[in-house]
Amino acid sequence: MANMEESQFSLMSLEDELTCSICLSPFDCPVTIPCGHNFCQDCLLATWKDTYSCPQCRTLFATKPKLKKNTVLSSVVQTFNLRSSRSEASLVVEESKAEKDDVVRCDTCMEAEASQTCLTCMASFCEEHLRPHRENPIFRPHQLSEPVGDLLERICPDHHKLMEFFCSQHGRPICSICLQQVHKGCTFMSPEEQRNLKESDLRGKLGLLDGKITKNENVVSQMKDMEHKLKDSTTNRRTALAAEYQQMRDMLDREERDALNAVGRELESDQTKLKFLMKKFTQNIDIMSKAKEDIHSLLSQSQTLAFLQASFNLPAATKFEPYIPRINLDSKKVTAPQAFTAALKEHLTEIFKHPVEARLLKLKPDAPEQKGQSMSSSPGCPLFLDYKEPNGGWNPSHYGQGQAPGSYRGPPFMAGQEVQWVAGHPRLPRPHSPGSQPQAGPKKKPQKQTQKALQPNVANMGNKNQAHSVENLFELSHKDKPRGRTPAAELRKKPETFDIPPDMTSAVQRGELLKYGTVLTLDPKTAHKRISLSEGFTKASVSDEHINYFDSPKRFTVCSQVLTSKGFSRGRHYWEVRLSSNNFVGIGLAYSSIDRKGPTSRLGRNAQSWCVEWFNVKLSAWYNSSETVLVNPNPKRVGVLLDCEEGTATFYNVADRAYPFHSFVFPFAEAVYPAFWIFSSGSSITLCKLQA
Repeated sequence: MANMEESQFSLMSLEDELTCSICLSPFDCPVTIPCGHNFCQDCLLATWKDTYSCPQCRTLFATKPKLKKNTVLSSVVQTFNLRSSRSEASLVVEESKAEKDDVVRCDTCMEAEASQTCLTCMASFCEEHLRPHRENPIFRPHQLSEPVGDLLERICPDHHKLMEFFCSQHGRPICSICLQQVHKGCTFMSPEEQRNLKESDLRGKLGLLDGKITKNENVVSQMKDMEHKLKDSTTNRRTALAAEYQQMRDMLDREERDALNAVGRELESDQTKLKFLMKKFTQNIDIMSKAKEDIHSLLSQSQTLAFLQASFNLPAATKFEPYIPRINLDSKKVTAPQAFTAALKEHLTEIFKHPVEARLLKLKPDAPEQKGQSMSSSPGCPLFLDYKEPNGGWNPSHYGQGQAPGSYRGPPFMAGQEVQWVAGHPRLPRPHSPGSQPQAGPKKKPQKQTQKALQPNVANMGNKNQAHSVENLFELSHKDKPRGRTPAAELRKKPETFDIPPDMTSAVQRGELLKYGTVLTLDPKTAHKRISLSEGFTKASVSDEHINYFDSPKRFTVCSQVLTSKGFSRGRHYWEVRLSSNNFVGIGLAYSSIDRKGPTSRLGRNAQSWCVEWFNVKLSAWYNSSETVLVNPNPKRVGVLLDCEEGTATFYNVADRAYPFHSFVFPFAEAVYPAFWIFSSGSSITLCKLQA
């Protein structure tokens, strides 16, 4: 019996855990959402209208989670309801017994219920034993009252008399003898008067509390209105900032197109001149060749008289001295945009070295300082609410810090970091490799440098002697420069991460990529125990239960990831991956030295791996914990072209053609292995058999 009572008590102690935080009642058809909290199904669906978030921890879900009944919790709630109903029934019985015990009994017969209490006799009587007090004149002076159950508490412990007075100075009830002895000279009143005074004081305090509660509720309501206005103001400000940055990108795009068109027009003009001169010199060659034939024919004449009578004059073309025209792309139409672009980049780099607050003074030195100026005066933002602490300061740690998203969704710019803008996209240099130290001293301004072409030309990959820079293609100068491919060591000094726009013009024929196709298999020594390998180690999916793999130091133990058995350190290699769904899947590359057990072992969250990752509907590129949000092409098949010589890895959306949507540029300190991250139970990746 004692064990049952203890188990019942332990179950009752879980009442808060078995209560829905929305309706504050025990769970009715409890369901669990991905963040781990439980709610009644009807209560949770009632809160989900436009967005899907947890009512308790406010976690936001991009899509509506699939709800399943928590059967274990439901059975516990049923047991709790059954036992609580039993405990309530026993409580009612105990209360009825307590009510019976609270009935005042007659002090004479000890059985009947008392109808009156004599405060003079200090005893309670039923109607039968109260007759002497009602009929005998001797008891007429006795004071009768309603039945009193605490007579012993009303008796003075010192004098055994009824305490019928209340001492105001000492705040305690007293009897008539106490009033004449110890409390002589004290102000006193009846307990009823003291009760009225105390009730009046409590009512006053109650009114004060009501007023304070009303004021606090009004302040909370106003703060909620402020919060809504602040959200609206933030939305307007973000919209204005996005519009400004979009306009700047549009201007840069127009400038880039104009500059490229100017170079193209100059090239066409120079080619026209060259073609005209080549045609003229070719005609001269034909005329002089004809003259040579005439001379040979004359020399072959055997008759002397005919030979002497024949005359021959050199053609006019022999008087024209051939020359190589000085044609190049150094005209102002070409050099001016190039010089302007370099100066603009240098100017922006210098500005970005300073904090955001000081950049306006660098652009407009005569602009007034905006210290203390309300941000609501800026265009596009009609309202800005600025809350300050009572001491006039601002403590961000009280309210949290967040970075407002701008139009550029790549990694943040660091102070002093060089930023290159190519095709309207910022290109940031990679940090120093581990163990290297930045060079001290002033930076020397480089001379003319050859920039690497952003997008790899798949059709020309086989020609290793082909020039890759715009300067080498157009021969801007006649200085001695090494022709052909830029050395890989020089490229690795400026590692970059950039986006390739997924447009139709950048698409390549899939057959050009299949020339570098390679066969891959997944390495079971590296697979996390939740990763199930099948189809000859070419398919990986997530298992609800751990696979009984043997222990291996190469195995991932924290993140559900797997590497391939083969790594690459030279040459060009291409493979394709089929996705079952674009949901919680990552495709990338990793060094064999990547951490396998630590919290930073996830792809792209360290300096030893790179990946593109689908997290719900968002597609991001990750490297060294830096995220760049990309446009999601929703591919069913993804191709990866790894160029170890150039240090690039390009990801393609493979359909009728291959459409590049992102590229990494990085140095190869060691061999890299294709790597995959799979988190969702319904997702899988399959290494495809490459067929034309």
